[in-house]
Amino acid sequence: MALPGMARRVAGARDGNTLGALLMMGMVGAFTFNDAFTKDAALRVPLFEVVFIRGVAATLILLGIARLAGHSLRIPPADRTSFALRTVGELGATATYLLALLHLPIANVVAILQTLPLVLALSGAVFLKEPIGPRRLAAIGVGFLGALLIVRPGAEGFNAWSLAALAAVLFVTLRDLSTRRFSDGLSSLGAATLTAGIVTLAAAVAHLAFETWTPPPTEASLSIARATLFIVAGYVLAVMVMRVGDIDYVAVFRYSALLWAILLGWLLFDELPSPVEFAGATLIAGSGAYVLLRERKLRRSVAKGAVDTGRDSPY
Repeated sequence: MALPGMARRVAGARDGNTLGALLMMGMVGAFTFNDAFTKDAALRVPLFEVVFIRGVAATLILLGIARLAGHSLRIPPADRTSFALRTVGELGATATYLLALLHLPIANVVAILQTLPLVLALSGAVFLKEPIGPRRLAAIGVGFLGALLIVRPGAEGFNAWSLAALAAVLFVTLRDLSTRRFSDGLSSLGAATLTAGIVTLAAAVAHLAFETWTPPPTEASLSIARATLFIVAGYVLAVMVMRVGDIDYVAVFRYSALLWAILLGWLLFDELPSPVEFAGATLIAGSGAYVLLRERKLRRSVAKGAVDTGRDSPY
């Protein structure tokens, strides 16, 4: 069964949002591990060289998986505009995010990216006409406040590279909203494979223009190999996750990336967050839990056929 069709069928069930949440946590976990290992390699060899090597391997793996699973790389005519917009978002996000990652602690960069659920939820409400209410919006705003406590604008941790990370938020928003508009005729694996190939070509051009080839030492090669495995998983999940569940509900689970970023930053780069940053993480986790409880309460009310008086509406 094609992955988009399977995702749509499960999403039609009552627990569609549960699948979306699991896919989102898997996606951000995979990308965070990829970020950590990519940064580790880029501290030893040029950044775009790392992205190029990783991209070649990831594209070949994805191509093999797509072929074995019988997935087409063809983009249906109805999806070509959305795919083009998604590609622009992916290229912009890759460049701005990785440049920020190379110059900032990984937890800081991931924290800035945690503004994405708020931007994405608002964009979904405006462009996709999906419901979002004041209580859930307030909860996501609390999560945004938590991210600000970690970033601390005006402090030493917020600089030009922090602005690059903020630009990545806008590019990822474009990428995800474009993915949301894909039809079932577009294979998730096919889209992921084509995206990986395009990013790889762009990295090759950037490397030739701005860098000198440096043979990767053993440590860098191992980090690139690990990053490749995680980005393969991330690419596939990134396409699938935006096609399952309610966008404002699923987006909250991006916050789990912050916990992975703090742990990996400590283990790999000796970057331990301050008490203020831990407080910010607590606010982010708390706001996500609140939104989860509100969504569960809504589903239970709908299942029981309760009449909404407006007093307890999450919208």
